[in-house]
Amino acid sequence: MPGQLTGLDPVYADFFAGGAGDERTLRGNEEAFQRLRLVPRVLRATGERDLSITLFGTELAAPILVAPTAFHRLAHPDGEAATARGAAGTILVVSMASTTGLEAIAEAGGPLWFQLYPQPDLAFTEAVIRRAEAAGCRALVVTADSPVFGRRERDLRNGFTDLPAGMVCENMRDTTGRVRDIVMDAGLGWDRIDWLRGVTGLPILLKGVLHPADAALAVEHGVSGLVVSNHGGRQLDGAIATVRALPAVVDAVGGRVPVLLDGGVRRGVDVLCALALGATAVLVGRPVLWGLAGGGSAGVRQVLDRLRTELDTALALVGARTPAELTADLVAP
Repeated sequence: MPGQLTGLDPVYADFFAGGAGDERTLRGNEEAFQRLRLVPRVLRATGERDLSITLFGTELAAPILVAPTAFHRLAHPDGEAATARGAAGTILVVSMASTTGLEAIAEAGGPLWFQLYPQPDLAFTEAVIRRAEAAGCRALVVTADSPVFGRRERDLRNGFTDLPAGMVCENMRDTTGRVRDIVMDAGLGWDRIDWLRGVTGLPILLKGVLHPADAALAVEHGVSGLVVSNHGGRQLDGAIATVRALPAVVDAVGGRVPVLLDGGVRRGVDVLCALALGATAVLVGRPVLWGLAGGGSAGVRQVLDRLRTELDTALALVGARTPAELTADLVAP
């Protein structure tokens, strides 16, 4: 699978590809997967594999979702609508910072979840949630790892601090039509999760969990699921790779809620390793953007189809018929 964005303005390519600081965590996410080795079983008579799973009532062809990423119109003129068309058959998690409005994305594709940065203005936050509900979003993915904005040095070097003319974060429009800035809230605490649970009946997944103590707290505060994530290496440089953090988070949760993972997933064997280590599903970000930039909705579909095909092959070769049959003893560090 390609590892770069071709045919783009280099400034935008850097925005999508880059991370925080020296990009240690960005590289570490992929390197952690590359260090893992599989210990396959043989003569397991797997026959035809079944990759499908059900998440919060939505049946998916495979445990591979599209992660929330910002500014898709920088990669392709049709932006998030093209991504949604290419992601048909799985869940697209729509970014709060998307350059296409929720309603147009909903018209273009399949099931959606909505990623939320809780804003200090509670009334506006609630209005955004109502908009997501009205557009048919089936879950809320609350990003918890961004009390401040990470230092992304590629963007600073390039002077990329705002969208080009004609593009805005469409989901940040208020009732007057004004587009608000996304506020990173350093005052965000667990009380806001409690408030969100009182505002919406949608399942709430907490994204950005790396520490097992936070995983346990999240369950105590009634979240419906967790996403083990370090923001793709774009927030705290030096943070642990997500696949390394995964087993401790899974242990802390103890099967009470689904645990998903993003960060560094590039191949079907990466998906398999994450599932074997306890993830219910993975989310894929940058590879989808590579596909979008290279081929629009067809490029997105090609990336996701390839991951599904590779996962199917890997399942057969390790001796499993379904994702649920994968166990941690199949993975060696």
